[in-house]
Amino acid sequence: MHYSKVCLHTFAYVLPPHVLGSNDIERRLAPLYERLKLPAGRLELMSGIRERRLWEPGTRPSQGAAFAGQAVLDKDDIDPESIECLIFTSVSRDMMEPATASFVHNQLGLSEDCLLFDISNACLGFLDGMVMLANMIELGHVRNGLVVAGETAEELVESTIKSLLSDESLTRKNIKPAFASLTIGSGAVALYMCSLLPTMNKPRLIRGAWKANTRHSDLCQGAQSNGNTTLMNTDSEELLVRGVETANHTWQEFSSVPGWNSDNIDRFFCHQVGSAHSRLLFESLGLDQKKNFETLEVLGNVGSVSAPITLAMAIEQDCFRRGEKAAMLGIGSGINCLMLGLEW
Repeated sequence: MHYSKVCLHTFAYVLPPHVLGSNDIERRLAPLYERLKLPAGRLELMSGIRERRLWEPGTRPSQGAAFAGQAVLDKDDIDPESIECLIFTSVSRDMMEPATASFVHNQLGLSEDCLLFDISNACLGFLDGMVMLANMIELGHVRNGLVVAGETAEELVESTIKSLLSDESLTRKNIKPAFASLTIGSGAVALYMCSLLPTMNKPRLIRGAWKANTRHSDLCQGAQSNGNTTLMNTDSEELLVRGVETANHTWQEFSSVPGWNSDNIDRFFCHQVGSAHSRLLFESLGLDQKKNFETLEVLGNVGSVSAPITLAMAIEQDCFRRGEKAAMLGIGSGINCLMLGLEW
């Protein structure tokens, strides 16, 4: 997968207003911690996450995505009527039908000629959206488009806390599958992509590689139960091992192209699950972890928003600049892995 005409023109993101610290979660779980004799600070120690963000109650995924989309339009004074494609890519969505993209389209006031749809692929959704839009731009089907994501963790975090407090059968061993849900945070990000012009001083999408390892699609599963209660069951340890295994196979293909091995890449932007995941990933792939730009400590795992919001923040902080190469490393439950190569 190679591209020559795709510009990553403008990123924007929106951070929800409420900060929820890992210590705040543990205070609410104090009765459980006391019964199981769990040490305070365990959640941050295990995950590397000090805090995560949450929206105002009732905020829909489409609203978060529209906030970020509007920020993109405002940032470069882009005419909403000029947008030719809109792709919504979050794990979270407003409802089963219609597509959440339709709500975002309406909120942004985009043209009736704008192609719109949802892409759902766990935490890889945004990267998949980038690939889909890039393909259309490269083929000349559209000149530009918006990829948006708005993750809403509020219900999952609240449901998990209530479930943990109400289940008297929990032990130090069988509590583990629920802890991953407490690492999740909310946020929104958007990217305006367009056909590359010679005058554009912007990052470009150059190439990508992917692998599927769906024998392990049972390691992280989330669903609604008992009405509107959302819960997720995650075998974190096995998911870590199999995720890194899949990433290894993907990296072998990605780095086999001249100019795209670890020495040639200046920055890495990853889907962020936890600090142990990051360490094992970089050790297994033989990558320099100093090149990894991280937001995990203050944002947590923001699902499909994690990797692109990290890239957006790096650009904002001048940590990815002209003359450099970067790789986005995405791993999603399923298990799927997608890696994208960028050059500025």
